[in-house]
Amino acid sequence: MTGEIIIAPSILAADFARLGEEIAAIDTAGADWIHCDVMDGHFVPNISFGADVIKAIRPSTRKMFDVHLMIAPVDPYLEAFAKAGADVITVHAEAGAHLDRSLQAIRALGKKAGVSLCPSTPESAIEYVLDRLDLVLVMTVNPGFGGQSFLQSQLAKIERIKAMIGDRPIRLEVDGGVTRDNAAAVAAAGADTLVAGSAVFRGKSVAEYAANIAAIRTAAERGRVPKRQENAVQPMRLGDSARIR
Repeated sequence: MTGEIIIAPSILAADFARLGEEIAAIDTAGADWIHCDVMDGHFVPNISFGADVIKAIRPSTRKMFDVHLMIAPVDPYLEAFAKAGADVITVHAEAGAHLDRSLQAIRALGKKAGVSLCPSTPESAIEYVLDRLDLVLVMTVNPGFGGQSFLQSQLAKIERIKAMIGDRPIRLEVDGGVTRDNAAAVAAAGADTLVAGSAVFRGKSVAEYAANIAAIRTAAERGRVPKRQENAVQPMRLGDSARIR
């Protein structure tokens, strides 16, 4: 699952009165995945939607449904989201006492398994479940609401998780305040999957959504280009020889 940059617009920022149309629009606009933020008003201070909504919008696109469960308890609802059409199911390390069991359950349902970490949760929380994962999601805002500002403190965590992943086929996803302005830094830290809500759904047309997605993708790809070493030998310029002694 690793490799190219993936852009996963979060439908939390879409117009819910036209949700099916909005999903079709971002599909046409170049979204790679569709990110579905499920909130329960308990684990996080907001309520969004549940499995029935995902089932209803599933026919709107054939793209991957990246379902992020910000709910607790989570295990009793995994089967419902799998049946509703989720392709990737991500649970929070903080949402239950038995993370390994939750990941086993997701895999048993035939789905890709992900784990998410809140900003204050150290990467050590996933050390012993790495081999059960298809995706790690780093929250770069405190979960619960869209439109928050990106937390720069999480860039170092992204770098450390990238090192932990090593050559495992695990995607490293970032969610929260991602824009064209910080996508390069996020990708440079090691992320290959970027969730963006407000930054994608700014505007009202497919063309505007496409431009937003393209701008984020271009910035992220630029961030992945290895930086030139400061001590690299530079080409000699005209006149330089006169200064050589």
